[in-house]
Amino acid sequence: MYIVVKPDKCTGCEGCISSCPFDAIILQSGVAYINPEICQLCKACLGVCPEVAIAEIEDTPQSSATSHELSAYKGVWIFAEQRNGKVSSVSYELLGVGRKLSQELETELSAVLFGANEEEARELIKWGADRVYLCNDPLLEKFNDTPYADLLSRLIKEHKPAILLAGATPIGRSFIPRVAARVRTGLTADCTSLEIDKQTRSLFQVRPAFGGNIMATIICPNHRPQIATVRPRVMKRGEYNADRSGEILNIKAENLFSKTKVIDIIKEISELTVNLHEADVIVAGGRGLGDAKGVKLLEELAQALGGAIGASRAAVDEGWISYSHQIGQTGKTVCPKIYIACGISGAVQHLVGMQSSDIIIAINKNPEAPIFNVATYGIVGDLYEVVPLLIKKIKEVKGL
Repeated sequence: MYIVVKPDKCTGCEGCISSCPFDAIILQSGVAYINPEICQLCKACLGVCPEVAIAEIEDTPQSSATSHELSAYKGVWIFAEQRNGKVSSVSYELLGVGRKLSQELETELSAVLFGANEEEARELIKWGADRVYLCNDPLLEKFNDTPYADLLSRLIKEHKPAILLAGATPIGRSFIPRVAARVRTGLTADCTSLEIDKQTRSLFQVRPAFGGNIMATIICPNHRPQIATVRPRVMKRGEYNADRSGEILNIKAENLFSKTKVIDIIKEISELTVNLHEADVIVAGGRGLGDAKGVKLLEELAQALGGAIGASRAAVDEGWISYSHQIGQTGKTVCPKIYIACGISGAVQHLVGMQSSDIIIAINKNPEAPIFNVATYGIVGDLYEVVPLLIKKIKEVKGL
């Protein structure tokens, strides 16, 4: 669905401009024009024009691109998000999988970085990027959906990458769908695996579907770029090479539109205290804890190991621990060196968030619990008996 101005009927009276709450209507060469990238289809302008020059039209399906048009798109891009001027960890994970994909396609790997400096751009090259599109304009230092989407869309239309990857973070989930809509292509969100089809050279985008009960493989055969967001801590970082060289292209932020300005970003207390993405050891509890007192026991084990506390959705829903600790499809994805699952049955929705851990230790009274199917080590027993023994032994070894 679109709202358009019929130029042969428009007299340029400007009466429609003030009717738009999104400032999507401007006057060009004496004729009103509705910017489809800004228009929100609120329909406030319909009926305002005395010449009936504004009309609503059906959106005709975009025809599939020809093989010749698809072949014009080359290269793998990753969007490297930054916070406080520092590139986020997920960006290096994207470079790891991006390098793998680019090697299979025998093409270049590029990174797009907004709001950071050249030193951060050089780090991206050392982690695997062949080229970095860098825009360090002050407007982009703090994340804002509209200018980010505007600039990335422009770069895509100009340079035509075949694949674009971004983190399934609050930033990626916020503006990457806008980018996909503007460049008229598909988007697969929350991917856990990415592969190249050797016959068609298309991107296989794998993600949980139907509540995590199946893993769906999604392709975008007729449009480019192929866009996917990847959950943090799912992919492994590539190799770091301090001597690696690459190209940095400085991009100007010209004529970027934004109705809002981000003054400051304030972290929640939970963000400051719970950093599950970076934890090497995570002790997680589920419904098997029985009540909130079990959380205290797990905290003691986590403290002895120098780790963090996690939880399944069941424990969070019971109110025993806050959502910031939740791991799984509707929580965080983690990849620690050691993951200790206490009283967690192992529902698919939870496994999606932690099964990439290096070592998984499961403690559960039920020997048939699905968690044992993915566990490196399994202990069948009551966690209230097993965990205190673990704490005691760890403290003895550490001399605490």
